[in-house]
Amino acid sequence: MKKGTIIGLSIAGIIILLLVILISWGISTYNNLVTINEEVNQSWSQVENQYQRRADLIPNLVNTVKGYADFERGVLTDVTEARAKVSQFNITPEVLNDPQAFQKFEQLQGNLSSALSRLLVTVENYPNLKANENFLQLQAQLEGTENRISVERRKFNLTVQNYNTTIKRFPSAFFAGIFGFREKSYFKSIPGSEAPPKVEF
Repeated sequence: MKKGTIIGLSIAGIIILLLVILISWGISTYNNLVTINEEVNQSWSQVENQYQRRADLIPNLVNTVKGYADFERGVLTDVTEARAKVSQFNITPEVLNDPQAFQKFEQLQGNLSSALSRLLVTVENYPNLKANENFLQLQAQLEGTENRISVERRKFNLTVQNYNTTIKRFPSAFFAGIFGFREKSYFKSIPGSEAPPKVEF
């Protein structure tokens, strides 16, 4: 064999080897991005489950409170309307990729949380209602659900942090851009949520 042919085959072999390495690396990176994207989706579904649990408890809570004729109707109306708005919001997988839709979802959930807080603070003025066994059970379930929501939102934010960090790091950023992996939004506290709800009697 001629020396030029051997050198040509060696160069071709090196190029093929480099292409195989690059393709393998791309496949591995893509699979990793898919895996962490699915972790975000799974974490999001847990958040949704807890929000749904809360939404399912609210009608029972409102009906129990309605039994007290002199209870402030405005507070009950606020809770019912906030729940209806949350229920009307169409949650699709695209919500995670659309910061405005995600913010709207978060705002609606925050409004519902505020309305529920006002309801529970208002109950303090009704000793008979506070002693009602059904109400006490519903209140305990609702408080437990709020805690679960908080835990799942925290887990979701950690998962999103891992995802967002991965798609911004080189070389994953290169493949994330090619395959359409975009940054996802975090849950944030609602402005003013640090202040307790104001209820006037």
